[in-house]
Amino acid sequence: MKIEIHKISNQAELETAWAIRRVVFVIGQNCPEELEWENEEESVHFLALLDGVPVGTARWRETENGYKLERFAVLEEARHKGVASALVQTLVSELSPNGKLLYLHAQLEAAPLYARFGFKPKGENFWEASIEHVKMVLDAN
Repeated sequence: MKIEIHKISNQAELETAWAIRRVVFVIGQNCPEELEWENEEESVHFLALLDGVPVGTARWRETENGYKLERFAVLEEARHKGVASALVQTLVSELSPNGKLLYLHAQLEAAPLYARFGFKPKGENFWEASIEHVKMVLDAN
């Protein structure tokens, strides 16, 4: 299986990413649709392909705290095949040289994935879209 991750560069790819997020978050996790589309314009989006088929997406955006990695979504049929790891690695590799803080709000179930890349929990768990999350920060050491 071949995994490819690339930065989204056109409207068609962005709509494909939105469709993946809708399946994963809005339908699969019952997240409120209006929350899903916040901060789209200031975000840099990525698309993951498995054997040439779009199966995942993620984005990052700059905030006053640093770079926030978010909206990691992989279709159910493509999970446990390295797609999510490839997405995390791509975003971390792109942003790490900038010297700013990298952080994310991880669903508890996904926290071990981010921990493998050096992200560490910071602060208390919290609820977002009726799902328990934890803030995680990349440990630069």
